[in-house]
Amino acid sequence: MRERRAMTTRPRASILHLDLDAFFAAVEQRDKPSLRGRPVIVGGLGPRGVVSTASYEARRFGVRSAMPMSEARSRCPNAAFLGGRFGAYRAVSAVVMDELRRLSPLVEPLSLDEAFVDLGAGDDLDLSVSGVRAIGERLRDTIRTKTGITASVGAATSKTLAKIASEQAKPDGLVVIEPGSETEMLHPLPIRVLPGVGPATAARLARLGVKSVGDVAQVEESELVDLLGEASGRNLFLLARAHDERPVSSERASKSISVEDTFDRDITDPALLSALVTRMADKVTERLVRAGHSGRTVTLKARLHDFTTLSRSATLPGPTDDAREVSRLAVQLLKDVDASNGVRLLGVGISGLSDWVQDDLFTSGGDVREPGDDDGPDLDAAVHADRRWVPGMDVMHTEHGAGWVWGGGLGRVTVRFETSATPPGPVRTFAADDPQLSAISHISEAD
Repeated sequence: MRERRAMTTRPRASILHLDLDAFFAAVEQRDKPSLRGRPVIVGGLGPRGVVSTASYEARRFGVRSAMPMSEARSRCPNAAFLGGRFGAYRAVSAVVMDELRRLSPLVEPLSLDEAFVDLGAGDDLDLSVSGVRAIGERLRDTIRTKTGITASVGAATSKTLAKIASEQAKPDGLVVIEPGSETEMLHPLPIRVLPGVGPATAARLARLGVKSVGDVAQVEESELVDLLGEASGRNLFLLARAHDERPVSSERASKSISVEDTFDRDITDPALLSALVTRMADKVTERLVRAGHSGRTVTLKARLHDFTTLSRSATLPGPTDDAREVSRLAVQLLKDVDASNGVRLLGVGISGLSDWVQDDLFTSGGDVREPGDDDGPDLDAAVHADRRWVPGMDVMHTEHGAGWVWGGGLGRVTVRFETSATPPGPVRTFAADDPQLSAISHISEAD
């Protein structure tokens, strides 16, 4: 008879996973009273933009993350379409991560709005099922009070199950999977809930008649290895039995740092493409230095007019954080891309990260711009529509006070004057070059 017992390494549900609900959209609704209860969609606003986050009101219309913004506009034309305010999002994230670190020194952020916490590393915490539930409820209440944002929390004996639990808790809920009940909860779920099971893997398993996690648990390990390979097959075999030994790590390191941009029109001009790549190389190196890293491998990503995506890489003999060297390599890689029919997306990334640099190993070659040099022609204007006044942007008017950009065009900009601390405010329209109107970083109670 096949073993059905959950294979777990922890006797208690001491791994917690927190996920802020519809995070970017929720921050916008918090800070913009007129948008509360309305569909809000945050993402790229150009003709080729994609959805970053949709509020739950927008999701009822079928809008989801990574959907082309054009499709989102078609599905939910009455939504508020906003560009991102990452300063505001980072401020909220910092508050949330601080609260998690009050519980335990072992916090593993996955993104601005998501993290694992090892409650077992905390001081004198009650890790009984009822105790963990109480911890989760207090955490959710504190986050709501301090940020005005709701969070969904899951807790279980492993990272996989904790993340599944938080997904089941959405929105604004708490689920604790009791030790011993892991397979009972897990097996009825579709196989896509397991990490590493994407559309292609799911399709291959479906040909074996495998659709649920319980179905996977009935397949011999050797069969999964034959179908998916040694690493993937064995990992799936274990996960289907609720066995996940991965620890929560506060030292989670970035594997790469990258910058990319999708253009509003296809670009064929080699000089413009070279200037764009150079600027991206500078930006990604700046992020590298801020993180205290250096890197060995420079990668150029290019998506052509027909959606063909190319990747070209070059690896240095040692790590660097020199923007000139990264720019030189990235521009050289660009020469291997046939851009004659147009490029719709470019990206530059650095991987093979280290926390040290071999001084004086590299010298700049060719005519590469120094970081901070004048960009010359306005690159943004060359590849994007006018983005001076982006919908959602925080602004200040010397007469009317604080507000945000409602929309703009044809030399005009419309502003709604309200903040998170006011009731819904009035709307006014100004000339786009009105000297009394200026952009500000963001207005947030989290600050």
